[in-house]
Amino acid sequence: MEIRRACTIRCLLLFACLLLARSGINAQPANTYTIKNGRMYVQLGKPIKAATLDSFILQFDLTDLDLKNFLTSNNPDSLGHLGWKVEINNEVGLVISKAMEPFGELKKLDERFFYKDRANPLFPAVNNGLTFGVNRFRNKQPFASRDSLVRFFLRNHQGARQVRLAGSFNNWVPDQLSMQKTDSGWIYDVVLGPGKFWYKFIVDGAWIVDRDNQLAENDGRGNINSVFFRTNAVFFLSGFTEAKNVFLAGSFNGWKPGDLPMTKTAAGWTLPLYLAEGTHTYKFVVDRRWVADSQNPETVPDGAGGVNSVIRKGKPVLFQLTGFPDAKEVVLLGSFNQWRDFEWPMQKKGGSWQLPFTLGPGNHAYKFKIDGKLLSDPANPITSARTGNSFLILHPNHQFRLQGFLQANKVYLAGDFNNWDPAAFAMQKSEDGWVFPVHLTVGKHLYKFIVDGKWIIDPGNKLWEQNEYDTGNSVIWIEQ
Repeated sequence: MEIRRACTIRCLLLFACLLLARSGINAQPANTYTIKNGRMYVQLGKPIKAATLDSFILQFDLTDLDLKNFLTSNNPDSLGHLGWKVEINNEVGLVISKAMEPFGELKKLDERFFYKDRANPLFPAVNNGLTFGVNRFRNKQPFASRDSLVRFFLRNHQGARQVRLAGSFNNWVPDQLSMQKTDSGWIYDVVLGPGKFWYKFIVDGAWIVDRDNQLAENDGRGNINSVFFRTNAVFFLSGFTEAKNVFLAGSFNGWKPGDLPMTKTAAGWTLPLYLAEGTHTYKFVVDRRWVADSQNPETVPDGAGGVNSVIRKGKPVLFQLTGFPDAKEVVLLGSFNQWRDFEWPMQKKGGSWQLPFTLGPGNHAYKFKIDGKLLSDPANPITSARTGNSFLILHPNHQFRLQGFLQANKVYLAGDFNNWDPAAFAMQKSEDGWVFPVHLTVGKHLYKFIVDGKWIIDPGNKLWEQNEYDTGNSVIWIEQ
């Protein structure tokens, strides 16, 4: 037994060393999440930028590991409590591992496929404009998940010789993921971060959708694919076991009261959801009666004398308004909360008013309401001269560029990403033209430039389409 244990430890360490060496002797190791011989491995190269670490943690839903604190303090207590072991920790990189508990009847967990964020404009897992996603299965439960591992399950088909899985997570490669036969169907495990994923099964060479999954979409190329959401939030309402129907409604689904039915359990009602980064408000609808989440202490006014519950995903941004020492109330409002001017009062601290507010990537318009009067952010230069809305651009992923026009006095950018505001995004002059960075969701976007008051399409972009004014709009496609 001791010999076997020592051999196992040596093999694990050898595998960890190979992980760090995989990128080359002098290259920084890649950041990966893998499984080998029944253990999960997280590898991080050093040094690692804070933004890169945040993205990795979000992609694989590893917030509980508190990796930031460990990389700063080298204290493994938080990792140890969750069953993780430090295999390597030096100036080159970090490798931690954890024994994987297999699902159900599958006793041996070998290598499994790991989703890597590929740029595919047809199948974006995140940054796709969705605020939420919910799974809708029949005849079987939603795919089980644990520690970012998702078990895909095809019911029945025991007579098939071979079943494979393919989807957006492996770029639809048909012969990569061979499923394992069980007494009730076929299974395969994939590590996925939160988001939206498309998939199909390949049964003895024939591509089929998941008949037990009620979510399916046409990819625009004539293919119907099943859709699965890797959820990152579980809503639970305790009690109300005598209720006939309970629904979830919130800012993420436009407060539609009958769209999201919850499932009854012995202790109450539950519903897992995928939520995009940001701040979301919600309530339960119990037999048509609206009820706040009594187990969630964070609430905001609902505008009708009650409260809405709050759930946050992502990192907070600090909104700050300097001055106004005599104001009685300052409220933050914007496109991120449908301009509701009663939800988010700011706190007076020192010589300013402050509010940490969780937001995801985007071009967020906002204002302050000071004792009933709306005000632009005086410290923000990205403010529309037409509407007075200030803009906070988080995680820009595209820089628009207009070549030439160096004699122009002012150049603005407008498009579907800022509600076609012609006086908000003032471009900055560069050596050879004008530039402005924005955040764009994956897919198609329309835009124009306004040069000293004149609207023009982008002379450097051959893609354009006609509009209702017969003046045309430039077109850009974002892939990630």
